[in-house]
Amino acid sequence: MKEIVVAIDAMGGDNAPVETVKGSVLALEYPGLSVALLGDEKIIGEELAKYKYDASRISVIHAPDEITNNDVPTEAIKAKKNSPIVMGLKMLKSKEVGGFVSAGSTGAVLVGATLMVGRLKGVSRPALATILPGVNGSYVMLDIGANVDAKPEYLVQFAKIGSAYAKHALGIENPRVGLVNVGAEKEKGNALTKEAYPLLEASGLNFIGNVEGRDLPLDVADVVVCDAFVGNVVLKYAEGFGKALMQMLKTELTSSFITKIGALIAKGGFKRLKKRFDYKEVGGAPFLGLTGLVVKAHGSSDAIAYKNAIRQAYEFIQKDIVAKTQELL
Repeated sequence: MKEIVVAIDAMGGDNAPVETVKGSVLALEYPGLSVALLGDEKIIGEELAKYKYDASRISVIHAPDEITNNDVPTEAIKAKKNSPIVMGLKMLKSKEVGGFVSAGSTGAVLVGATLMVGRLKGVSRPALATILPGVNGSYVMLDIGANVDAKPEYLVQFAKIGSAYAKHALGIENPRVGLVNVGAEKEKGNALTKEAYPLLEASGLNFIGNVEGRDLPLDVADVVVCDAFVGNVVLKYAEGFGKALMQMLKTELTSSFITKIGALIAKGGFKRLKKRFDYKEVGGAPFLGLTGLVVKAHGSSDAIAYKNAIRQAYEFIQKDIVAKTQELL
């Protein structure tokens, strides 16, 4: 099997480097995977010393600079050239690694990736994508964080790169594409969605029309597109709703002896439901439309979430989705 190397921002996120290093070690269960940990080599070394692992599959690259969420992304990318984000993206650009994963500053990752890694031909604005749970499986939503102000033609590009991702990563042969809107009728929406609708109709994709918020989890589309303002609101609501649903179920199911018995019987089903709503199982959000693979992990990721973000990168590289996306474009 061909070796797959993924660069890891070991210092990014709320729980770094403890959880990032642990997640990287856990990810070594994937055959043929090697990881390059970027950050303070002394601190990373102290964390690695806690585990038994194949040392030939983990390398440590000293990257002493730190980009924080308080830094201005464009300035930080230029000034902090020895940060894990900048060094990891340079390694990706030069093909030293097949992918880069970070739970650090979202702005710095997005700006750095766009400027340093570059866009695929035919893509004006790359987009962050995520996989959300639905009644009959999952669906892809983009953009969730990269382009708050989008143009109609951007939404068409999002639909194309999202369709390539759904086809080659999720195995959906002819993905149904929906446009997030406030009504199902073609005439509904704001200026952006009204102008994007006919462009999507003429795109050659399997465009099924507008999709209202209430229909998103009901298996009406495999790929849904929107600007990042709408996408991020939907994503954060979905995360919060999943947690609230589990809390409400727990309250109701422990309210009496009878419900406790029923909960015990259905315990396996509730565990599976909780897992479907858990962002840690997804791993991260791939930044689609670039010439290389960048995965943005959740800032609060623990080791399991980080392991799954690395798995996501590993599978993305295996399936050569970047090249297949360029073919569709």
